[in-house]
Amino acid sequence: MKLNKQWSSFLDEEMKLDYFIELQKFVDLEYKTKTIFPPYENIFRAFNLLTPSEVKVVIIGQDPYHGLNQANGLAFSVCDKCKIPPSLKNIFKELVDDIGCAYPACGNLTSWSQEGVLLINSVLSVEQAKANSHQNKGWEVFTDSVIKKLSIEYKNIVFILWGNPSQKKAIFIDESKHLILKAPHPSPLSSYRGFFGSKPFSLTNEYLLSCAKEKVNWCLTSQQTLL
Repeated sequence: MKLNKQWSSFLDEEMKLDYFIELQKFVDLEYKTKTIFPPYENIFRAFNLLTPSEVKVVIIGQDPYHGLNQANGLAFSVCDKCKIPPSLKNIFKELVDDIGCAYPACGNLTSWSQEGVLLINSVLSVEQAKANSHQNKGWEVFTDSVIKKLSIEYKNIVFILWGNPSQKKAIFIDESKHLILKAPHPSPLSSYRGFFGSKPFSLTNEYLLSCAKEKVNWCLTSQQTLL
């Protein structure tokens, strides 16, 4: 589990804590003995595609997809050739309705990362076919700390919290310095309770522009390369 130089420095003290050392031991053993997603080298991919100072938006998911070859290290994202999962289909529907993008041809969200969007799950690994199997092993403590430290160290970040588990993380965010956008989870089970019409993409860009930051290009091209 390797972070780029900037994130390693940003989270250096956190990764020396006992809970994280135990978490790393657990994760390493799981990858050696079971089928775990995402691929080991992609556990921190959401972080490694940008630096802390480049983060303009944080989107928080729950845990990685647990189907074969789906998870690519970014919350809600899948590989180029993967079938688009139901929650991501609903995200794309809102994207089209909100800002008029063409409906994306694939579910790879890499270009959002390159636009300054940190796409992290609360839990960063999962056993195949066993949703939430790596809950309460330490990942939640780590990602809570990431959110809290970003909130403290920077200003004018948009935190997009979809669903109750993500919304509980609002306590780690200083709302006087940042924008918090809350909505139901895009899952088919909850999306019709207020996710559709919540306009997260346009509201994010309006806020960024008001803070003299460059807006995010949310529209996805049909072909992206998974590095």
